[in-house]
Amino acid sequence: MKLTVYLAGQIHDDWRSEVKKLAEEHHLPIDFVGPMENHDRSDDIGEEILGQQPNPILKDEAASQINNLRTQVLMNKSDVIIALFGKTYKQWNTAMDASTAITLGKPLILIRPEELHHALKEISNKAQVVVQTPQQAIQALSYIFETA
Repeated sequence: MKLTVYLAGQIHDDWRSEVKKLAEEHHLPIDFVGPMENHDRSDDIGEEILGQQPNPILKDEAASQINNLRTQVLMNKSDVIIALFGKTYKQWNTAMDASTAITLGKPLILIRPEELHHALKEISNKAQVVVQTPQQAIQALSYIFETA
């Protein structure tokens, strides 16, 4: 059995690389997917496809249409969603992706530091698993593959 895991959350640092490396170290049969990690491409994709927009707001709207298409398709094809809430960046996209996973009925592993417990208590309560580190998330996924 092979799982597809969507890695939801901010694209400003390399947390996804850490998750992928840990999965590889555990020899887990997982394909990872997620949002476009090239920030400039993510911001410009709407104009690339739909043409030059008359102002920055409409440029953002065009990009969000294409990015939301990507998210919807890849989440629907995923078996599990991992959503990371960090301390550094605003986490609006992570909250939206976690909520989408819940709405789609996808199993959700939430990674968040303890100090964000109160702010994320409702989403945490809807997740299947809440952990504090990528290592713990990979351990939870690893358990799926254990047979004895």
